[in-house]
Amino acid sequence: MFVFEAPLVEGVIERRKSQFTMLVSVDGQEGVPCHCPTTGRIGNLDVSGRPCLLSASTDPKRKTPYTVEALSLDRPEDARKSWIGINQNAANRYVEHYLRNGGFADMVGDATEVRREVFLGVSKLDFLVGSTYLEVKTPLQHLQLDVPEWVKTKKVTPFSSTGRMSKHFEELGRSLAEHERAVLLVCFIYDNPGFRIVERSTNYDQVRELVDRNVARGVETWQANFQITSSGVELKKYFPIDIE
Repeated sequence: MFVFEAPLVEGVIERRKSQFTMLVSVDGQEGVPCHCPTTGRIGNLDVSGRPCLLSASTDPKRKTPYTVEALSLDRPEDARKSWIGINQNAANRYVEHYLRNGGFADMVGDATEVRREVFLGVSKLDFLVGSTYLEVKTPLQHLQLDVPEWVKTKKVTPFSSTGRMSKHFEELGRSLAEHERAVLLVCFIYDNPGFRIVERSTNYDQVRELVDRNVARGVETWQANFQITSSGVELKKYFPIDIE
C-alpha cells in the first residue's frame, strides 16, 4: 500500500473558486482556500457540498494550506464514504510505488529498473520500465459512476483537449521500432468498472484514427483502479482494455 506521510483530513467543499482553488470547510473553519490539483472539470459535478479529503502542506509560506486529494458522492454525515481521487499528478507517484514493488508484474513482467520522465522523440513520457515505455493518464472529464440524486450536477460543454494524449500515443507507437513494448495505462482513483468513451471530443475522428494506427503498431492499453482512503492508496486491480 502507498501510505501517506500524514493521514488526510476530511472537510466539505463550499465551492470551486477558480481552476486552482476550492473553498473548504475544515476543522470548524469555513472558507479555507485549498489547492485544486486538476484544472479541468470533474465529471459533470457541481462540487459544492461534497465531502473531501485534504493533504496538509508542509510549506508555511504557501497560500493554500491544503490540497484537495479526493471527493465523495456520499453525504457529509455518512459515516462510511467512498472516495474519488482527483490529484492526477499524484497518480504517477502511486503507479511508481507499485512498479517498484512488483504490483504491476502481469503488465511489465519482472523488470526491476524504473526510470521517471524519459524523453522519447519530442515527448517526455512518464516511465521506462526495463525496455517498456509507459505513459499514465488519469481522466476526470467523465466519472463512470452513478450520481445520487442529492449531488448537484451541471451542464458541460464539448471538449477538444486531446493534443497531449494524442502526441504521447503516437510516440509510444513509434517507440516500438526500437523497443519491445509500449503501454498506455489509464488510471482511476476509484472503482471504475471498465474505461469507455462516454462523450466524443470535437476532434473524435482524428483521435480515433491515431489510436487505431498505434494499437495496430502494438501499443497496449491497460486500466488500473486505485482506492484512496485517509491513510493511503491501494492498487485494487489492473487489466488490459480495448479503447472503443
